[in-house]
Amino acid sequence: MNFKKLFQINSFSSDPDARMLAAEILQQQYNCEINAVEIDETVLFAHNGKGCTIAAAKISAGTVIFQNVTIGANQTYNRSTKRWENLGNPVIGKNVIIADGAKIVGPIIIGDNSIIGTGAIITKDVPESSIAFGVNQIKPANPGMAPIYYSDMPTREDQITAAEDLITRYHTQATQ
Repeated sequence: MNFKKLFQINSFSSDPDARMLAAEILQQQYNCEINAVEIDETVLFAHNGKGCTIAAAKISAGTVIFQNVTIGANQTYNRSTKRWENLGNPVIGKNVIIADGAKIVGPIIIGDNSIIGTGAIITKDVPESSIAFGVNQIKPANPGMAPIYYSDMPTREDQITAAEDLITRYHTQATQ
């Protein structure tokens, strides 16, 4: 069974046994765990969700999640007050792109149309139409630029040409 089908069963089946089995197979075959109180059926996982650990309150429509992403909680127990603090998991807004290796943790909201950059560690709210990068660094998105995942993706030939140009540049620098 492919990733897409397993994701559908794991996230949307009304049969708890089927959900559990799909979750086990996702873990075994893709090293991927997906748990969300609410998740939209249009959510996409690039690279078959390899290495993702997802424990979210909500993941909204149009979200794209790349490999090795963590979405989860970062609660702590306060021994003095005998209470949990910082309890809750993230809400991911509509049309959010979450790039490779990003970590989004805590009771936070990632605003619609935002991009979470490669390797980012985000523990605070991100306003809509923002780019989050590094550790809690946030800036407004450039409205003239499209995100890293877009419906009109480059062709394989375009990608090969870009790679060849980069290799040529490398060789030119190495001979100087």
